[in-house]
Amino acid sequence: MTQPSTRRFLKFSGLILAGFILSACGKKADAPAPVPASAPDAASAAAAPPPPPAKVYVVGTDAAYAPFESQNEKGDIVGFDIDVVTAVAQKAGVEVKFINTPWEGIFNTLTQGDRDLVVSAVTITDERKQTMDFSTPYFDAYQLIAVKANSKVTKFADLKKLKVGVQNGTTGDEVVTKLQGKTSTNVKRFESTPIALKELEAGGVEAVVADNGVIVNYVANNAGSQFKIVSDKSFTPEQYGIAFKKGNTELQEKFNKGLADIKADGTYATIYKKYFGEAPAAAAASAPASAASQ
Repeated sequence: MTQPSTRRFLKFSGLILAGFILSACGKKADAPAPVPASAPDAASAAAAPPPPPAKVYVVGTDAAYAPFESQNEKGDIVGFDIDVVTAVAQKAGVEVKFINTPWEGIFNTLTQGDRDLVVSAVTITDERKQTMDFSTPYFDAYQLIAVKANSKVTKFADLKKLKVGVQNGTTGDEVVTKLQGKTSTNVKRFESTPIALKELEAGGVEAVVADNGVIVNYVANNAGSQFKIVSDKSFTPEQYGIAFKKGNTELQEKFNKGLADIKADGTYATIYKKYFGEAPAAAAASAPASAASQ
C-alpha cells in the first residue's frame, strides 16, 4: 500500500478542521439565565426615612378645679374635662397631652401657640368669642353659694355686705363684684375655688360663690366642713366649651365631631355619671353671653 503524500494529508486535515469550524459557527448560543429581581438590601432599607411622628395636640388646663381638672397623689392630671377630651381625641383619631397651666394667662398660650386647645371649665361668652373659638358646649353650669350650715343666707342678695370668697377672674368673681361694687374690700379673691372653700371652713370668709360642679363636688367629699348649698335663680346659666386659637377651624371641627360621637354612643353620659352621680340633663341649644367665667 502506498503512503499518502504530505500534501494530500494536509489537504485532508484542513477539510476536517474546516468542517468542525463550520459546525461550531452554525450552533445557536444558549440564552443567559434570567437574573431574579432582588429585594432591597438592609443598607437601602435603613436609608429610607422613617414616617413622620403623629401630631400630639397640647392641651392647657388649670389643674386646680376639681372635679373638672386636678392632680392626684401621683401628680397626674385627672378629672371630668380630662376624661371628656381624651374620649373626644380618640374618636377624632388624634393624640393629646395635658399641661398644667395657671388660669391667669391661660388664653394667651393659645394666641402664642404654646397650647393647641384649652379645657378648664371655660364658659363660652361673647367677649371670649372675639379672641378665640369654641367647640360646641359640653357642660351646663350655673353659680351656687356655699355657706356654713348655720348661716342665715338664703339668696344671693344676702351677700351684699358679707365677706365672700371667689376664684380670681371667674364668673363668681364678676357677679360678687357687681353686687358689692368694684371698690368693695369684702370680695376675697383666691387662686382656686377649693382654697376659697377652705377659707370658708376656717372662718376667713362667710360665703363662697362658684360653679355648681366644683361646689357640689367639694361638699360631697368634705362632710366635715358642714356646709350648705344655696341656689339663686338670678344667676345666669352658663355652658363650658373647649377653646381653640382663633381661626383654627380644622381642629375645632375635629373636636366637634368627636364630641357629637361620644354623646351619641353613651360615652359622655358614662363620664358624667362617674363624676356627678347622675345622667346629664339635656343641653341648651346655644351658649349664653355672660361676660366672664372660669
